[in-house]
Amino acid sequence: MHAPQTSLQPDAYITGLIRDYYSKCRIPAPERVGSREFGVGTFERKIMKRHISFRDESAIQAYLSENAPAYVSYSTAYYRFPAGRPMETKGWTGSELVFDLDVDDIDPKNLACGARHGRSWVCADCLDGVKSETLKLIEEFLIPDFGFSEREIAVNFSGNRGYHVHVGKDSITQLGPEARKEISDYISGNGLSIDEFFPEAARGARLTGPRPDEKGWKGRIARKFISTMNKGPDALMALGADKSVANNIYRKRALIEMGINSGNWDMVYIKNKSEFWKGVLGNEAIAQSDRIDGNVTKDISHLIRLPDTVHGGTGLVAKRIASVSALAAFDPMASALAFTEGEMEINAESGNELVIGNKTFGPYKGEKAVLPIYAGVYLYLKGLASITTIT
Repeated sequence: MHAPQTSLQPDAYITGLIRDYYSKCRIPAPERVGSREFGVGTFERKIMKRHISFRDESAIQAYLSENAPAYVSYSTAYYRFPAGRPMETKGWTGSELVFDLDVDDIDPKNLACGARHGRSWVCADCLDGVKSETLKLIEEFLIPDFGFSEREIAVNFSGNRGYHVHVGKDSITQLGPEARKEISDYISGNGLSIDEFFPEAARGARLTGPRPDEKGWKGRIARKFISTMNKGPDALMALGADKSVANNIYRKRALIEMGINSGNWDMVYIKNKSEFWKGVLGNEAIAQSDRIDGNVTKDISHLIRLPDTVHGGTGLVAKRIASVSALAAFDPMASALAFTEGEMEINAESGNELVIGNKTFGPYKGEKAVLPIYAGVYLYLKGLASITTIT
């Protein structure tokens, strides 16, 4: 596709690839596009210029094809004058409710791959982990607890390390930052009081607690504990139980589960039972809290990646997912490739395997390799390779 180059300007070349992508691919405009603010960026700075507005989809397409920005973002907010500046002159009229889930926000102990490569790399297991958190946000919170329907929820891959979830229901567009923070805190379990779900029991009294069939956090805590208990003593010890107590609970798990189903958490003798169960449930609540960026959710003027545009830090597309139900099978490293034709020679220094386009590359120790352009660009933009020639 491309002739070999001896005097190579990698950023200029990748900008050309981005321009070619926008000239061939339709970028759907967000709802109420004329009321949105847009921002664009360079490879060095994600938002270099903002306070941009477009009247319609064709105007967006023309701008992207001509300018080929490395990053494209748009406002979760609607404005009367989206290009106005300063912000106070824009005339805010409402905002979507948005959640940003990223690998970096997941506790490393919940990712088995963390010990292999740390925070500096993103592998398939990382992306599966954040996808699971995204599904949990939608299926365990947004739909059952808040009453949103699937058709009111849109999801897209961020283009790098996570997913963005948008809720566009009219009834929530007028919520201010504090109300949005309350939603974020509820989902994350921030400020969760175990006493509310597991009241102090007097000596000799039966210890009562939440039932699995209850709504909200009560049922969630009960169901999650039953699931953890059935995984074995090690899972219980991870929640704070000592070895003898964990073994005893696991041996009597059927009896304990029967009791919890009716709200009776007193089916087995445990010394200082109230304090013990509160400690265990406190750890359980923390373990299952969603890892969402609360600052994004509460910010009513936030700029976020425009779906189906190129991410300038990976060369991947911030791919729009067809539906919530399609998210489970979505593989961003296979389905979000922007540049699918041609090869390039790189000099790479990467200690991890790169699985992309259903192929595996590396690891590399300062060596040359010929890769598909999508793989070479990914490593280059991650700062792990230099581009030598393009064929």
